[in-house]
Amino acid sequence: MTTPTTSQAAHDRTATVPAAATAHATTASAADPIAADRPARTTLRAHQLELDGRLAFVQDWGPVDGLPVLAIHTAGQSGVQYRDAARELTAHGYRVIVPDMPGHGHSEQAPGGPVTDLGDYARFCIRVLDVLEVDRPVVIGCSIGGKISLDIGIRMGERARAVIAMAANADRGQISIGAMRRELNDISTPSRSDRTYWGTRAVVGSAVPEARRELIARMHRREDPDISHSDLIGWGTHDIFDRLPEITAPAHLVAGSGDLWIDPESVRRAAAQIPGAQYTLLEGIGHYPMEEMADFAPVLDGWIRDALDTNSDDAGGSLS
Repeated sequence: MTTPTTSQAAHDRTATVPAAATAHATTASAADPIAADRPARTTLRAHQLELDGRLAFVQDWGPVDGLPVLAIHTAGQSGVQYRDAARELTAHGYRVIVPDMPGHGHSEQAPGGPVTDLGDYARFCIRVLDVLEVDRPVVIGCSIGGKISLDIGIRMGERARAVIAMAANADRGQISIGAMRRELNDISTPSRSDRTYWGTRAVVGSAVPEARRELIARMHRREDPDISHSDLIGWGTHDIFDRLPEITAPAHLVAGSGDLWIDPESVRRAAAQIPGAQYTLLEGIGHYPMEEMADFAPVLDGWIRDALDTNSDDAGGSLS
C-alpha cells in the first residue's frame, strides 16, 4: 500500500462487446511480479469517434450506469497508461472513459498537425464526453493530463463532479534543475527512444519495484517525438494559475516526492488557489502515480469518495 502523505456532430463506431468490463482469472506465473495479479483476459468497450474529420479512439470501461471518470494520459503517451487502473476501478463501480488525445495511441492527428495548446486538448475531451453523453464526470489526469483536467474544471464548472490533477501545477512549465542534471547523463545516447527510456526510469519513484520501473520505461519509449515535443510546448506555455479560483468542483492535487520534473511546492501553491481543494504528497512516488502504484485504484477511489463527501448532494452514479 502506498501511503498518500459543444459539440459538433460526430460518428461513433463502438465495438460490440459486453456492457461492463469483465475479467477472467489469470494463468500467469506468480514469479512474474507484474503479471501475477492480472486477469488473463479483460473485455471492455471501445469507440471510434469522428471529430473534425479525424478518428478519435476512446476506451470505455465498466458499467454504463457507473459513476463516470474521465482519465487523461501524459505527454506523448496514450490511454494505455490506465490499463491496470481502469480495469481495477470497475470493481468499485466506476465507468472509466480513457481517450487517446489527437495524434496519440490509436487516435489520428488533429487536422492541423501536432497540438501545442493544451486548451485544444481540454476542448477535445469535453467533445468526447458530449458525444458519449457522459454527464457530470470526475476528471483525472497526470502531467499534461493534470493541467488539462484543471482546464476542464474551469471550462465545465458545475458540469464537473470533481477534479483530480496529478503531477501538475497550473502556471507555465518550470525547469527542474534536478531533471536537467539528470538529462545530462542521457545526452549522448544514440536515439530519442533511448533518451525517453532512461529519462522515464529517472522520474519513477524510489518506492517502485524494478520490474514495474522497467515496464513503465519500455512502454513510454514508443512515443512519437513530434507529438511529445509538441505536448511539452503546450505544457510550458499553458498558464491557468490565475483562473484556478473559477473551479467550483471539489479538487484534489497530487504530487510525488520522487518526481524530478515537478516541484511539489508548486502543486501545493496551485491547490491553495482553488477553494476547498486538497493536496497530497505521495512519498516515494514519481511522475506517473497511475502506473507506479500497485494500489492506485483503491487510493483513487478514496480520493473520489472524499471529494464527493464534500458535496453530499452530488453522489450520482452507482458505486460499490
